[in-house]
Amino acid sequence: MRAAGIFLFAFFAVASLSADTFRFTGDRMSTSLAAGKERTLLRGNARIKSDQTEITADEIEIFGKDFQFAECRGNVVARDSEKNLYITCETLRFDRTSKNILAVGSAYMEDEENEIIIRAHRLENRDKEDLVVIQTGGRIIKKDLAARAEFASYRRDTNTLELSGMPVLFWKKDEYRATRIVMNLDTEEITLLGAVTGTIVSENESEAEKEEEEPAGE
Repeated sequence: MRAAGIFLFAFFAVASLSADTFRFTGDRMSTSLAAGKERTLLRGNARIKSDQTEITADEIEIFGKDFQFAECRGNVVARDSEKNLYITCETLRFDRTSKNILAVGSAYMEDEENEIIIRAHRLENRDKEDLVVIQTGGRIIKKDLAARAEFASYRRDTNTLELSGMPVLFWKKDEYRATRIVMNLDTEEITLLGAVTGTIVSENESEAEKEEEEPAGE
């Protein structure tokens, strides 16, 4: 009963200061309401939910004015119902005002709307810009597309992918390498800049390879 009372008090304080409905739960909770140092720590099945974003983790610490920020640690899973994004990682920082998400450690993002999967050590989703910033060991997968780079950005509004840092892009059976690679995923237009190399497989060559792989009829 005591834990439930604390939960209701914290929820009311947040809801009364923001148009965004904000709820949180956990097996255990400790909180500090000292002026300027407001912090709440949730442990065990920790969960926070705003109007469009829901996050679960082993533990979540919420702090800042109006509980603007959340630090999530351990088995983190985040879902954005408005943008149809699914994210998993080791640690995650969420800004409830900007709705930006920073995921670190074995970060994985699935953009269900655009049918694209992104893996990296570090991913930053900038909500208002419709931009995903990918850092360190980036891997991007989509139908007919596989790419890797140390740094990359993916603009969801224009469906444009930009790669740098030893980038390699595989499109169907073709391979492209350059200092910088930009691809419009809607138009399938690829721009290569600096130290360009590529391998193009023609349809005739592809069909010949397929015939060689097929067993000869009796």
